[in-house]
Amino acid sequence: MFYGFIDILGTIAFAISGVLVAMEKRLDVFGVLIIAFVTAIGGGTLRDLLIGNTPVVWLRDGTYSITIVATVVFAILFAKRLKYLRKSLFLFDTVGIGLYTLVGVEKGLEAGLQPLVCILLGTITASFGGVLRDILCNEIPVIFRKELYATPCILGAASYFLLAQFPIPENVAYALGIVVVMGIRLLAVKFKIQLPNIYRG
Repeated sequence: MFYGFIDILGTIAFAISGVLVAMEKRLDVFGVLIIAFVTAIGGGTLRDLLIGNTPVVWLRDGTYSITIVATVVFAILFAKRLKYLRKSLFLFDTVGIGLYTLVGVEKGLEAGLQPLVCILLGTITASFGGVLRDILCNEIPVIFRKELYATPCILGAASYFLLAQFPIPENVAYALGIVVVMGIRLLAVKFKIQLPNIYRG
C-alpha cells in the first residue's frame, strides 16, 4: 500500500511539472494533456518495457490515466496559484524524481534484479519522462545540462540499499531514500553544485 501511494504521488508531481512546462510554451489543452501524460508515464513505460512487464502498468491500471487527467484539470484551474509558488516547476520535478526513483527500484526488486540494475531502473523511471517532456517542448533535457538530475537519483537509490542492511523497517529505508534524492537535488541547485563541463571552447 505504501509503495502504491508513493507511485500515485509521483504521477501527480510529474503530471503537474508537465502541465507547467506546457503552459509556459502556450500549448492548447490537448497539448497540455499530452505533455502531462508523457512526463508522468514516460519513465515508467520505458522501465516496464526493459523488464518485460507488459502491458505496461498504466495500460493495465486505469488509476494512472484518471489521476493524470484529474491532475491536469486541477493544475489548469489553479494555474495562477501554482505560478505564485517560487520555482514551482523545479519543486514538482524534484518531488517527482525522488518518488519515482524508489518506485523504479522497487519494480526492479520485484523482477528479481541485482541492486546495480535496480539503481539504473530507478534512475530511468525518474528521468526519462522529464527527458521526453523537454524534447517535445523543444528544450535541452535537464538531465543533459550541468545541474544535477540523474546523480541524486543514483545516490538516493544506492542509499536505500545501504540503509536496507541495517535493522530498520523497510518503509523507513524507502522513505529515507526518497529524502536523499530530493535533498541532494535541492542542495545542488541551492549551492550551484554541478558536474564538470568538458567543453573547453
